[in-house]
Amino acid sequence: MLPATFKLCAAISYRHLRNMTGLRRQAAVAISQELSKLACRSTGPSTWINQVRRRSSLLSSRLEEKPFSEMEMSYIKQGEEALQKSLSILGDQDGWKTETVVENGDKVLSKVLPDVGKVFQLEVVVDQPLDAVYSELVDNMEQMGDWNPNVKEVKILQKIGKDTVITHEKAAATPGNIVGPRDFVSVRCSKRRGSTCVLAGMSTKYGAMPEQQGFIRAENGPTCMILRPLAGNPSQTKLIWLLSIDLKGWLPKTIINQVLSQTQVDFANHLRERLAQTVNC
Repeated sequence: MLPATFKLCAAISYRHLRNMTGLRRQAAVAISQELSKLACRSTGPSTWINQVRRRSSLLSSRLEEKPFSEMEMSYIKQGEEALQKSLSILGDQDGWKTETVVENGDKVLSKVLPDVGKVFQLEVVVDQPLDAVYSELVDNMEQMGDWNPNVKEVKILQKIGKDTVITHEKAAATPGNIVGPRDFVSVRCSKRRGSTCVLAGMSTKYGAMPEQQGFIRAENGPTCMILRPLAGNPSQTKLIWLLSIDLKGWLPKTIINQVLSQTQVDFANHLRERLAQTVNC
């Protein structure tokens, strides 16, 4: 029986059978049963049988995992596209102009791109380790409205795997209602490689979240944040935020540019306050 079972398993390697999940599960279960019989008949422990049994059990459990749908795969692709495009923009050092420099060293740069428009880049150092910053921005993203006055609400609409989420964000109106309430539907992708984290995103369409009354549906992206320990001082984190937003509506570009650059400066200050409160709790 065991040789026949291995032939069955080998058959799934052919291209036209690879997607037949039922056949693969049947093969995995059959192999596990046959290995159990051999182990029982053996007079002594058989290391290789135990190893293969463990692997076949792992295979069987993986086959039970729900595969991504075509729509979910498109969202994953969008998130990765936002990440790659953002890194490409940040990787080009030419053409950046200084918008704002704060006494503590925070600065905002800007650049006009033919296919994107004007983008802004915030560069700051936060006096907290990377894990604390990452946790606040990724794990606790739905709490951002509690500490950032420029954000009214962030809600996760759907999680796709471990790296991708669909979110709905409501931005608060600016003082004097110069820029009225905006909202965004975004796909976000978070990647962590060694000591560097990249959080990227861009606007997307999500059928379950149509345009909301009282809000103008704005668009963002590509946008991303890069987090890495400060060179020579791992207790601090270097944060770079690429911001690209189309606020829609009839707004003078001078007002938009002023609002967006100030929003980035304010974000850094609010983030520091939030992290200081979290650490002291």
